[in-house]
Parts: sequence; structure tokens; C-alpha cells
Amino acid sequence: MAVQEQVYGFFIPSVTLIGIGASKAIPEKIKALGGSKPLIVTDMGIVKAGILKQITDLLDAAKMAYSVYDETIPNPTDDNVHKGVEVYKKNKCDSLITLGGGSSHDCGKGIGLVIANGGRIHDFEGVDKSSKPMPPYVAVNTTAGTASEMTRFCIITDTSRKVKMAIVDWRVTPSIALDDPLLMMGMPPALTAATGMDALTHAVEAYVSTIATPMTDACAEQAITLIATFLRRAVANGRDIEARERMCFAQYLAGMAFNNASLGHVHAMAHQLGGFYDLPHGECNAILLPHVSQFNLIAKLDRFARIAELMGENISGLSVRDAAEKAICAIKRLSADVGIPSGLVALGKRYGKDVKAKDIAIMTKNAQKDACGLTNPRCPNDADVAAIYEAAM
Repeated sequence: MAVQEQVYGFFIPSVTLIGIGASKAIPEKIKALGGSKPLIVTDMGIVKAGILKQITDLLDAAKMAYSVYDETIPNPTDDNVHKGVEVYKKNKCDSLITLGGGSSHDCGKGIGLVIANGGRIHDFEGVDKSSKPMPPYVAVNTTAGTASEMTRFCIITDTSRKVKMAIVDWRVTPSIALDDPLLMMGMPPALTAATGMDALTHAVEAYVSTIATPMTDACAEQAITLIATFLRRAVANGRDIEARERMCFAQYLAGMAFNNASLGHVHAMAHQLGGFYDLPHGECNAILLPHVSQFNLIAKLDRFARIAELMGENISGLSVRDAAEKAICAIKRLSADVGIPSGLVALGKRYGKDVKAKDIAIMTKNAQKDACGLTNPRCPNDADVAAIYEAAM
């Protein structure tokens, strides 16, 4: 009997440090990787919050030279990346520190790709398009959601097409990832909620992915349990250090899951909302998650029933279908509890954007091309995707 070959990869940073005070190791780790003058890639929110100064004080104390690129925007663009490349070259940097959430990490990954390989960031859209290793790279996380500090994903907006380019490349995986809950204590409730729901989306989509494995399942299950237990607490009281630390582990575990089992149509569709309207990624995911999950339900009834259980729902005595439906209810309840807007129109109003039904056609077309949709457990046609957008409005 012929045996069909199937090989599964598992990608994570070489070293990860998680816990209170982990950020103190930054200078030592840059030196260990062979770096002597890192470019710190961050954003103005991190600067204003005083987090950048905490890190530069550590570098100053270690007598390490550095430069700063702080122009990253919430949905980093091709222009962001190329400006960062100029700063890296002008200041003769030899390594990277990304400081922030997913935006800073993705921008830094893009800068590293272009520095190492030349060309433009657009050249790397797709899977494993690079040919040369990144500069020494330490990713320092300040949110508990994107897990970009440990993934091979890099999402950059193409400003000419108004599309988020999905770059999936094992070489962009940071050399070292750092998650210090002390850097997350000042996150406002809305950002805590958005990044936490982003992490839940990662875990759920990886869990129902067509290429999920026992390893990714273990990570996803633990992530879902931790998020269901601790996200509300982190949103309610940002100084709750236990909740902050547990969310560090939760989002990292969710990252381990989706970094290796990939994602699904929540992300494929959310990327279009980010590219088209510049809306925050985590909140787009949170709004779309129950709608896409409802569509996917019949493909993975047993998995959604387990998700319900992991989120604390009592499924005793229920049919698999009824238990699976409870997962949708649990996701909606958590989203509402942490203050996520009820729909895309309301989300748009929060950020001064006019989300219009007339744009659904083009977003649907682009979502169907997004690489994240390849591992969705149910294959939607254009009408299905448009209907999900309409339901989420």
C-alpha cells in the first residue's frame, strides 16, 4: 500500500525568556548574538509610555550603542519598512531590537528581510521567499496578543493596493523572544482586550486548522483555557501581575499553535479590514471570530465542543452540535465582557472610519487570495465570505 508523505514543521525562536524582569537580559542577549549596535524599532505609543526609556537605560548601562526608529504605525506599511531600512543603514547598525506589539515586530521583521536580502519588502510576500538570514534579532514584547515576537509571520500593508501582504518565512522568526509582564502593566483596558482577543483567535483558528497536530493542539488548548480565565482580570485591573503574566504565557502558546498550524478565514478577512480601513487588527479579529466560527462549525463540531469546555462552559449531557454552539456563545460573551464593539460599523465609528457595505465585494475578493485562508476547515465561496462580512457589520 502506498503511503502518502506528510511532514509537519514546528518553528519557534531559539531562546525565549518569559517572566518578571526578563527585559533586563536584552543587552546580554544582543551581545551573545554578535550584535554591537542594534536598531530599536518601536512606535510613539511606546515612547510616550516611557517603555523605550526603560530599554535604552539598560543599553546605556551596558555601554551599548544603538539607534531608534520610532515611526511604526498600528498597521505597518511598506513605507515604514523602507524608511526603517534607511535608518539602519545610515546609522551603521548591525542588529535589531523590536519593542512593542505586533506592529513594531512586523515592521522590524520587514526591515531585517530587506537589509539581509536587498530589494523591496513586496518581494517577500508569500511563503519562504527570502534566501539569506536576518541580522541578529531580539524581539521584546509589550502586549499579550499578537505573539509576533515568536512567529514566522510578518504582515505589512501595501499602500498602493491597500492590501495587507502576508509574509510567512522561517527566517523572520526572532533569534530571541522576551516577554516581561512588567512592560505590559500600563496597557490600557481597550488594548489589553483587543490583543487578548487576538490571542484567542490565534488559538481557535489553529485548533480547527486543517494542519493542526498534537503539538499545536496542546498549545492551543492551554492558551484558550488561560485566556478564558485571565483576560477579564487583565482588562479589569492592569496592575494584576498574575493576570498579566498568565496572559504572556497564553498569547505565546497561541503563537506556538498558529505559527505551526497556521490560521483561517478570520485572519484572511481581518487583514482586508486593516488594509482597507486601517482598523486595529485585534478588534477586527474579535468581531469576525464568532461569525467565521459559526460558518466553520459543521466542519469541526467536536473541536468547537472542546473549545466550549475549555472556556468553562458546561456541556454535560449535550449533543456534540449543541455543545459546539456553546463555544460561539462563550466567545461572544468574553468579547462583550472586555468591551469589544458589537460590529464592524461600530468599530469604524470608534476610530473615525466609515465601514461601508459597498466595499464588501473588493474585500471579499482580496480575502479569498489571502494565504491564511488555505487552512480554514471549511472552504467558503465568494458569497459565503460576503455574507460573513455582512453579518459582522
